[in-house]
Amino acid sequence: MDTPELIPPHGGYRKLKSFQVAQLAFDVTVRFCDRYISKRSRTHDQMVQAARSGVQNIAEGSEASGTSKKAELKLTNVARASLEELRLDYEDFLRQRNLPLWDRGDPRRRDLVAHRSRAADEVARWVVARHATGTYPELSANAALVLIGVACALLDRQIASLANTFTQEGGFTERLYRTRRIARESPRRPSGPSGPFRPSGP
Repeated sequence: MDTPELIPPHGGYRKLKSFQVAQLAFDVTVRFCDRYISKRSRTHDQMVQAARSGVQNIAEGSEASGTSKKAELKLTNVARASLEELRLDYEDFLRQRNLPLWDRGDPRRRDLVAHRSRAADEVARWVVARHATGTYPELSANAALVLIGVACALLDRQIASLANTFTQEGGFTERLYRTRRIARESPRRPSGPSGPFRPSGP
């Protein structure tokens, strides 16, 4: 029986699509708040911190996964909750200014997702190119909401996968137990001289 890997590969969060989209939403949020939310307002800091928490907790959970799947699951849930808080802030921004919140069928949502922006500059250029379809505050807030929605959907799938893996395989404690059990059950090499038995002569 092969000995299971006690501390499996972990980290690598930069390759996670959820991390990449959450980080893009964070960068967009920083720009959005600097442009449309007063820096003296608590909302400015709360939105930036919620966006940052979404990114940081994905990374921290990924790093913790080597020794604690439970911690990874918890931190990924925290990231998801932080982005949900951020989503509500953007929706409040639109509602309080009587700006439209795009419905799920709005073609601009699909267009932005298909655009596959990788940097805040690319999102900004997308907004400028569609200025004829709405005001900058409306376009910017809704674009951020689209990114947050994509990140949340990715995190929902990630959380479901982590929960299933934890249920089926357990975490570090279970791996430690299996490793020690296999080590105890492994056959030991006999002690003494090697080679065929040779009877002593007269």
